Formats: sequence, structure tokens, C-alpha cells
Amino acid sequence: MVAVLRGINVGGKRKILMADLKLLFAGIGFTDVVTYIQSGNVIFNADQPWSNLEIGNKIEQAIADKYGFEVPVIVRSAQELEHIVNNNPFDKGEIGINQLHLTFLKDIPSSDNRLKAESYNFEPDQFVIDKNDVFLCIKGKYHQTKLSNHFFESKLKVPATTRNWKTVLKLLELSG
Repeated sequence: MVAVLRGINVGGKRKILMADLKLLFAGIGFTDVVTYIQSGNVIFNADQPWSNLEIGNKIEQAIADKYGFEVPVIVRSAQELEHIVNNNPFDKGEIGINQLHLTFLKDIPSSDNRLKAESYNFEPDQFVIDKNDVFLCIKGKYHQTKLSNHFFESKLKVPATTRNWKTVLKLLELSG
């Protein structure tokens, strides 16, 4: 399993040490917990028969109980991550890896909200919504695009967090 946390250790706010995060995951009952970089990427095993949404909610509650702040947590299985990597509509060889990103959505947005988001055009930046993931092709720097977490959260009405494609590939490698 892979958990991506939104907005920890950014600009000195909502700080959680990775060693403490590993202990928190172990305290919930997860095993083989590994963190990747400081931005809240956790690979772990979950033997419980919980859904991704239930796992994310349990982690969110544990963080709120321990640290006193809310952190959206989005969970994908290794199989789901492999499917994501194999089905990126922008990863066809002619686009540089630095232009590729993935916005993880906590849940599948409603059809109406999806249509609302898809009505926006921020060319040359592009996006494709696939269930609870958004594939991004950003021509410039990610921090300059209008296709931000805030954009997707406000239009799709679900929590979101984004990772660059190199991180997505590394998470897949670590989860395998």
C-alpha cells in the first residue's frame, strides 16, 4: 500500500518527522513501513480488510489525535499504482518526465463536478481525469500552473495531492 499525505513539512508548517510517521503507522497496525522523502509518502503493508478510504481515514484520525491538525491522506494499492503508471495518457515518449505529474484524489468525483473541471482550458497545460486520479502534463514549472491541488479540490469537491512523475515511479518501485 502507498499513502500520500497532503501538505506536511512544507514551509515549516505541519511538521511531522518521518521516523514519527513510521511509528504512527505501526501503531495503527501496519507493517513494513517505509517513508520516501520528507513530503509524506509512505509505503506499508495492511493486513486488515479495510478499503483505501477507510485506511486513509484511520491515518488522518491518528495524525489529528497526535498532532492536532488535519492532513488529507490518500491511499493506493501497489496494483492500483502499477495501473496508473501503465495508463498515463501523456507518457508516450515524446513528453519529458519533468512535465508529468499525478494528482491523487481521495475519492471519485461526481460526474457534474468532473464535467465542471473538464470545461476549463489552461493550455499548454493539460489534464485527464481517470476515476480518482488526474494525469497532468505541465509545460512549465508545476508551481506556476493553474492546475493545482486547489483547482482540483475546488472544482471536483474531493481532497487532492500531487506528486511529480519521478516520485510516482519511485513509489511504485518501493511498493513492489
